[in-house]
Amino acid sequence: MKIDLTKLVTESRNVASGKIDTLSTLDMLTVINNEDKSVAFAVEKTLPEIAKLVDAVAVAFSQGGRLIYSGAGTSGRLGILDASECPPTFGSDPSTVVGLIAGGKPAILKAVENAEDNALLGAKDLQDISFNKNDVLVGIAASGRTPYVIGAMQYALTQGATVGCISCNPSSLMTELAQIAITPVVGAEVVTGSSRMKAGTAQKLVLNMLTTGAMIKAGKVFGNLMVDVEATNAKLVQRQKNIVVQATECTLEIAEKALTACDFHCKTAIVMVLLNIDATAAKQKLSTAGGFIRSALKE
Repeated sequence: MKIDLTKLVTESRNVASGKIDTLSTLDMLTVINNEDKSVAFAVEKTLPEIAKLVDAVAVAFSQGGRLIYSGAGTSGRLGILDASECPPTFGSDPSTVVGLIAGGKPAILKAVENAEDNALLGAKDLQDISFNKNDVLVGIAASGRTPYVIGAMQYALTQGATVGCISCNPSSLMTELAQIAITPVVGAEVVTGSSRMKAGTAQKLVLNMLTTGAMIKAGKVFGNLMVDVEATNAKLVQRQKNIVVQATECTLEIAEKALTACDFHCKTAIVMVLLNIDATAAKQKLSTAGGFIRSALKE
């Protein structure tokens, strides 16, 4: 199959790194670092589109829907990374944010030959998880042309779902398909075509904002504290205690007692301390408020 990559910004030659193989190690890294500095500015230009997608994901979460990522190679791995970090950070159900990669689990560690060229596989992977209109699909591909991702996007559209994309080449097929297209144009890579570099960094920044923004809007952050964090190890137990202390300005002893009384549910402990009520009453207020601490405090 003949593929024309000449028109892709991410495949162009970078003048700044044209002789990088002749530089000292420090100068080589300086070139890479200087190129990386441009990534955040490229992402900044896409903030309005990111905001629209965050709002769409937040609505989906409120209606029991999911956020599904579809990608291949580096893009697929970044989606899986972002999805896998949501449960320990926000206490979300592992099925709430799901990352799909062309080639399945083996492709996480090693490239699976030709998997990304299979558009039907992209659709089938969505069918296998019962993707439906309540979900949001975000296709991720630096090139904007990966068949696996395009197949997934096309299927999601037939289901009436919201479809977004993250790519680094303007006017791609993915941007044409997406209802919300996020396109940080980071320019040519330091190593020509190695889109795991600036393009991958841009994708990671956007993914961070998508899930963090949606989780904030879902009530999983109070102030800037991740109040739905689950105590699954010693570090997180201590983090819960610190969060309760910071949110309420109580003593560590009071925080420990509150957390123990509510089976280490951080939100409940915070409401208990701030309103001086027991665990049962705090849980009821949170339930009535849909899990939002600020609303529970007003009840």
